[in-house]
Amino acid sequence: MRASDRAYRALREDIVAGRLLPGTVLGEVEQSQRLGISRTPLREALSRLTADGLTAPHNGRGVVVTSISPETVTELFELRQALECKAAALAATRGEPELFAGLRRDFEEAADLIVQETGLDPSRSGYYALVARLDEAIDTAAANTYLAQALANVRLHLARVRRLAKDNPERLLATAGEHATIAAAIASRDPALASAATSVHLHKSLEHFLAAVGPPV
Repeated sequence: MRASDRAYRALREDIVAGRLLPGTVLGEVEQSQRLGISRTPLREALSRLTADGLTAPHNGRGVVVTSISPETVTELFELRQALECKAAALAATRGEPELFAGLRRDFEEAADLIVQETGLDPSRSGYYALVARLDEAIDTAAANTYLAQALANVRLHLARVRRLAKDNPERLLATAGEHATIAAAIASRDPALASAATSVHLHKSLEHFLAAVGPPV
């Protein structure tokens, strides 16, 4: 792996995981020393982070980690609404019903991943892996490269928002039901229902996130 790729992945993970907080300045000298690379590949990595919207130029000395405001969350969900509803509708038209019927069953049985993992795995990685499986299945079934690329960027920012909002077991149990409904609609090959189920899920998720960060000004 190229040095710039390693630096990009390391810095992106630090930002998404919250180890590099909003407002943190990523100076070229400090970060090249920390990551053990020269400044040229580091500049490439920082440019990619800025293109992703995770950082922004800062007074000619590197970049700064971008903030997450209520306005940011609202704009993110406006885009997410358009993309994910369309992807779900396409998946209902083009996907394999058996695959999504299986995912529906998995979400209906997901309570253990949410409740029982608290002690063993506070990050609930098992549940989020299941959500990622549904996302991947929808992306594959939708079979639209440009749509998948746009969704990948949205989900990158969503991961930061999720860290800020913190896990709420009651909300996660509700999302499991909402995901099960989406999977069932896709399995039934009903594009309108799949889009509507996705819209309801996103509306409730936005309400939850705004409750954590506050309403837009």
